[in-house]
Amino acid sequence: MSVPGFEQTLRAAVPQVLGAVVRRYGDFDRCEDAVQEALLAAARQWPAEGVPADPKAWLITVAARRRVEDLRSETARRRREETVATALPEPGPVPSVDDSLSLLFLCCHPALSPSSQVALTLRAVGGLSTAEIARALLVPEPTVGQRISRAKQRIRAAGARFTTAGRLDEVLGVLYLIFNEGYTASSGPALHRVELSTEAIRLTRQLPVEGEVAGLLALMLLTDARRPARTRPDGGLVPLAEQDRSRWDRALIAEGVELITATLATAVIGPYQVQAAIAALHAEAPAAADTDWPQILRLYDLLAALTPGPMVTLNRTVALAMVEGPGAGLAELGDPAPDEHHRVTAVRAHLLEMAGRADAARAQYSAAAERTLSVPEKLYLRDRASDLGRGGVGGPGA
Repeated sequence: MSVPGFEQTLRAAVPQVLGAVVRRYGDFDRCEDAVQEALLAAARQWPAEGVPADPKAWLITVAARRRVEDLRSETARRRREETVATALPEPGPVPSVDDSLSLLFLCCHPALSPSSQVALTLRAVGGLSTAEIARALLVPEPTVGQRISRAKQRIRAAGARFTTAGRLDEVLGVLYLIFNEGYTASSGPALHRVELSTEAIRLTRQLPVEGEVAGLLALMLLTDARRPARTRPDGGLVPLAEQDRSRWDRALIAEGVELITATLATAVIGPYQVQAAIAALHAEAPAAADTDWPQILRLYDLLAALTPGPMVTLNRTVALAMVEGPGAGLAELGDPAPDEHHRVTAVRAHLLEMAGRADAARAQYSAAAERTLSVPEKLYLRDRASDLGRGGVGGPGA
């Protein structure tokens, strides 16, 4: 595709286009089909004719026309075209309102299972392909396709309304996943998908910023502040301990610290707030050596009690090793497993390196490099495997 920024333009526009068409015509399933047809039309026309001045308006207009044509075709088949089609709303002016948030709540409808909510939102709001969603969720691609198809059918059967009424916990969980996929892409040549993390922050800002919403927003801001320092010129990953902290976004850090400080003083504590507090401790340390690891370990103990899970356990293991030494962390990890996540293998490699066991660390770095689908992570892990003994101690976190 020769049009600069073509894919980024389409991905950014999809949730707003789909939201506008669903609001006007209803029926999420058929409206998404119409939007997909509009995207195909753009793929055919824009490379030859150029990207329109207002891509969103162009896509909404084309998708709306496709949906009207579809409705009229259905009406004709029922022999009621003349009566019903005249009542159908024409495409009309492109709405100025951004319906992305309403679309997000629709995708998190209570009729859907949590896994379907996540998959549908990543497709409709995040703009990820089925294959990208499958990699993000670590499930087979056909499974994701089935979840999305069933989700659209259930929304249709439930007669879901286009509204922001919904389950906030599920919405926050989906926004968290979208941000994480944008901050550390699960696969591909780039570490970041900035459009996803930016969209997650934008949508979170539209929610009432209090309690866990404030915690999640603070976590996103404090985490995203590190993005400028996370990659080398060749695109390779720079772990947290080795990052140039002068490149961190201090405005985002200040906003995030202020937000989480105020929230912890007033709200019932929740897991996003705890994670934000951990991120704030990293952000406020002038250098990696100044990090308050004992306090971080205590916060991970609290997080494990609130929401236990494999990634919480892994991160707590790193904190434990920084407080009590690499031997304690290695004891927590246990022996390598052939099917373990590459980040577990990378942490084991890092702790072995800290313990001075270079050969064992090199083998684990190489194993982790083979398992990751992220090119920047692969570059970093291979470099650690080949450069042991020639530089400072790195780390798996970023």
